[in-house]
Amino acid sequence: MTRRTIKAWAAVHKWASLVSTAFLLMLCLTGLPLIFHDEIDWLTEDLPTYGAPGIGSSGTSPVLLPLDEMLARALANRPGEVPLYMAFDNDQPSMTITTGPRPDSPASEMTIQSFDRSTGELVGAVSEDSASGVGAAMHFLLELHTDMFLGLPGMLFLGAMGAAFVVALVSGVVLYAPFMRKLDFGTLRTGKAARTKWLDYHNLLGIVGLAWMLVVGLTGVINALAVPIESAWKSNELAAMTRDYAGRAPLDPARYGSLDTAMAAARAALPGNNPQFIAFPGGTFSSNHHYAVFFQGDTPLTERLLTPALVDAETGEFTDARAMPWYYQALSLSRPLHFGDYGGLPLKLLWAVLTLFTIHVLGTGLYLWLAKRKAPASARTHVAAIAEPAE
Repeated sequence: MTRRTIKAWAAVHKWASLVSTAFLLMLCLTGLPLIFHDEIDWLTEDLPTYGAPGIGSSGTSPVLLPLDEMLARALANRPGEVPLYMAFDNDQPSMTITTGPRPDSPASEMTIQSFDRSTGELVGAVSEDSASGVGAAMHFLLELHTDMFLGLPGMLFLGAMGAAFVVALVSGVVLYAPFMRKLDFGTLRTGKAARTKWLDYHNLLGIVGLAWMLVVGLTGVINALAVPIESAWKSNELAAMTRDYAGRAPLDPARYGSLDTAMAAARAALPGNNPQFIAFPGGTFSSNHHYAVFFQGDTPLTERLLTPALVDAETGEFTDARAMPWYYQALSLSRPLHFGDYGGLPLKLLWAVLTLFTIHVLGTGLYLWLAKRKAPASARTHVAAIAEPAE
């Protein structure tokens, strides 16, 4: 690699890092507690207990109340509102029902009610205004981490910062080999000047955590594109599935038919799958005329990949079912991978340690740049601090 090429890669690495460092530090600091959101909820909230999960002592599954009855109970608690989503837990008889003032209500106007489906008991209700304590703090961190309270523009901006991070990682790998060729892997020159010592720490932790940082950076970019991805699915695949309904006026909620009939039709179309949630007409994940019943697989991987079955919300007749396109599947797999939600607490602990590595890499990179700027002009090299040759 020529000196000119090295200087070019060093410039790419320096500016990609500097542009994104402050925002990446914010993402790391807010992401750390979000990795353990389930555990924090368990420690700080009075979580409800539900009827016997799975197979009961009698050898039979617990009796679950009809979906229509559960919906009626939820709407009775929120008079004047309409149903938006109904979500299920396939490990225990719990479910949530989300309502809002109108079918296209934004998240800020939604109320989520949690029920024990084996008894019909309301076990909790949450809206944005009612959140408090640790729950409110976690919600604040999630919004800051996702879009900095700026909505779609904030998501896209953070996606751009994630892309700059990936560029910084790739350029760092390109520079690593020629400038560490005289040193054994993992060498820390602690007897040298402070800047050289911190450069070695920066390089070592960067190369050790490289694969993880690339995964988290790329999944972060994909997650930042969630709104455009969902819009593309609705404009293309969902529109094709509901082409026969194009031009019709939106279905009035007063004309919604039986959920139990719709679920039976959806299960018949996709046997062997578990329902994850139902999207009601007029929302982001459905048409203006359909219950969209989203099914998941029964393995740790396939449970993240959803297949929607559309059922006419008025007649209960099955319309169509298609696997989500590749770009939506990429989004579905990226969401849990970004926060280490695949392998329980051990994987989350690994994610936390690697996040601390990343904070160190970002901090030392910033220190190296500031130290170089403060150094006398005669002591400055022609390449970026991160690309300093091994001594």
